[in-house]
Amino acid sequence: MAKYDSTDRAILARLQQDGRIANVDLAEAVALSPSACLRRVRALEQDGLIAGYRVELDRARLGLDLTVFVELRVDRHSRDNAKRIEAKLTAIPEIVACHVISGRADILVEAAVANLAAYEHLLIDQILTIPSIVDAHSTFAIRTIKTRGPLPLAQLP
Repeated sequence: MAKYDSTDRAILARLQQDGRIANVDLAEAVALSPSACLRRVRALEQDGLIAGYRVELDRARLGLDLTVFVELRVDRHSRDNAKRIEAKLTAIPEIVACHVISGRADILVEAAVANLAAYEHLLIDQILTIPSIVDAHSTFAIRTIKTRGPLPLAQLP
């Protein structure tokens, strides 16, 4: 594993705040020349620390006013079954995050939908039709305090 210094951490921290920052502005923010900064960013991308760039959209402005967390239980545990379930879940556009978890459930899904009727359709007609999913427990977000915040960088080697 490569070693990263405080400049790499500063680049990563700044890019997490604004992934569209111009290289010249990023270079100034981390006290590097633009060419040195670009080399560092490219190296961080090649090392896989920067996994990609994307736009975060406003759910409410898109009419997706309801965020639901759904705990799913699965009845037949196997690698092949897990792959089939994961493929089905990740193909559903309303599912914005999906995690294999421990505890009373096996999978935790985050869904963004317009309203309760849209959620009912998602649950009944899509999620619960997936073979091996035997139970679902839903929790509705009342208000979102923080979404995809920046990742901590102190542990970076």
